[in-house]
Amino acid sequence: MYTTKRAAILAVLVALTAPTAVRAADCSKVVISADSDYAPLHWYDGKRLTGASIEIATRALSALNIAYEVRYVGPFQRVLKAAESGEVAMVASLKNTPERQQYLAFASVPLFSNPIAVFVPRDKRFAYAGWKDLVGKRGAITLGNQFGGGFDEFMRDNLIIETAQKAYMNFTKLDSGRIDYLITGYYTGVIYLNQSGQSDRFMPLRPFVSESDNYIAMSRANPCVKLLPRINAQLDAMQKRGELRAVLQSFETDLRIDPTTPEEGGRTK
Repeated sequence: MYTTKRAAILAVLVALTAPTAVRAADCSKVVISADSDYAPLHWYDGKRLTGASIEIATRALSALNIAYEVRYVGPFQRVLKAAESGEVAMVASLKNTPERQQYLAFASVPLFSNPIAVFVPRDKRFAYAGWKDLVGKRGAITLGNQFGGGFDEFMRDNLIIETAQKAYMNFTKLDSGRIDYLITGYYTGVIYLNQSGQSDRFMPLRPFVSESDNYIAMSRANPCVKLLPRINAQLDAMQKRGELRAVLQSFETDLRIDPTTPEEGGRTK
């Protein structure tokens, strides 16, 4: 008798909790976020997240009739933590690194190349032909940034690096002489200098630190990760008809950036 009553109680409890479990496994909408300080790929304009990566992500989801929400959650480090916990379903976009693969599933289709540059004051430029020329100098990056191509490991083991939440904070450090260089996306740095009227004071060096691709990624902790195969297929179709590059070019034009002509040199004369 006792066993029968216990089984009945357990059955009722399972029936009551099952809908909650099903709802937890559902993907009712894809919450999208991104770095809020990385134009033209993605940035926060004071009202909303915008940029080429956001445009591509929302176009892909719209074409698949998948509901979505673009959500500003703060600095990039906070975006990554929200993706790790599953609060954010999609990060659009970022570099594919081993550390991030632990909690993100990356799309197979690259959106576009994202060159990373060393920025220095024009009147304090130094001889630079590659990573080793940064050793012994004081550098800075934006918190949460990773660069790929083996540079993250080199930076960790060999360089003196400070962090800040926003790129402009590092340019302020550079201006004051607190650091000798900063590392950020080439597009991001040039756009900031153009918009702040400081292009005559700072410059990017060549060669780039890295020039690997950026990808859309889905949180492994969010049930919407199951949509990744469909999203991959849609991105592939968009890439084949030239839509991905066209979106990036439209934002480059709007922000008055010419990514084909970065400053050459770095060699003192």
